[in-house]
Amino acid sequence: MKLSDFDYDLPEMLIAQRPLPRRDASRMMVVDRAADTIAHESFARFPDRLASGDVLVINDSKVRPARVWGKRGESRIEFLFLEERETGVWEVMCRPARKVGTGDAILFAGGVSAVVVEKGEEGRRLLRLEAGHAAGLFESSGYAPLPPYIKRGPEHGHLRESDLDRYQTVFAREEGSIAAPTAGLHFTREVLDAVRGRGVVIAPVSLDVGLATFQPVRVDEIERHRMLEEAYSVTETSAAAVNLAKAEGRPVTAVGTTSVRTLESAAREGRIPSGRFTTDLFIRPGYRFRIVDRLLTNFHLPKSTLLMLTAAFGGRDLIMRAYDEAVRAEYRFFSYGDCMLIM
Repeated sequence: MKLSDFDYDLPEMLIAQRPLPRRDASRMMVVDRAADTIAHESFARFPDRLASGDVLVINDSKVRPARVWGKRGESRIEFLFLEERETGVWEVMCRPARKVGTGDAILFAGGVSAVVVEKGEEGRRLLRLEAGHAAGLFESSGYAPLPPYIKRGPEHGHLRESDLDRYQTVFAREEGSIAAPTAGLHFTREVLDAVRGRGVVIAPVSLDVGLATFQPVRVDEIERHRMLEEAYSVTETSAAAVNLAKAEGRPVTAVGTTSVRTLESAAREGRIPSGRFTTDLFIRPGYRFRIVDRLLTNFHLPKSTLLMLTAAFGGRDLIMRAYDEAVRAEYRFFSYGDCMLIM
């Protein structure tokens, strides 16, 4: 398939810049694959779409406040801390990258200093800090690693605490992600209680959202795209809940594309094992789903692998029609936007 098959026109005014006052106040488009229909509801009604014995799979990875501004001389540089490669040595992305070279000294707030020890591709660098300083830097000066289409900079410091709270799911557990599993942002503790009250089994998994999730596709034929690896883990309890549901014919609903990739990456002949693994699975139209029966997801960027996964699950023609309808009905798009339930 061609990259252009997953393009659509989106007015900039529909890109949500801030979350709604209430998480569960989002709109929810309901796409019924069997009936080939599109309906409009509120996310607050999401529990009504589930039944006793259903399994709801959530990604409980926690977002690190990994976006930090530093200075090289008089130049202000934005850093996104991706991963600690070894003690005190972090892989980062920096912008503008042309101003950061090997050997450069970087000064962060609070007197925290670092040095660039290696220059990589596409704006990536290896940065050495004194051991243990990164955690304090994130706590004192780290911003939520919001995607570029949400306009935030140091001048928006008054929004820092709000973003750190709202760009995090209420069920986030262990820090490891550089982007939120955004379909989970709609949930409140009250909605989770309502889900449990209907007899639904909630099965947490964890995929540490990394570069692969928002890695751009740079080839015209999407089959040639190669995903970067991301780490995921499944507990024995969650694996048992999903495997029993599949054995008994009860539906499994995945919250977000990261939960889908976790379940489908782990799938072995219709069953998933527990443990910690890595995946570079690229789900696109033509993929045969083994585990996931329903998907709750946000509205994704044009030409993105996330939109391709959604189209693989819902059918490309139906999903692209749903996106056209979402634009017409002025849904809010992307991370802080509304959601879609594909049945």
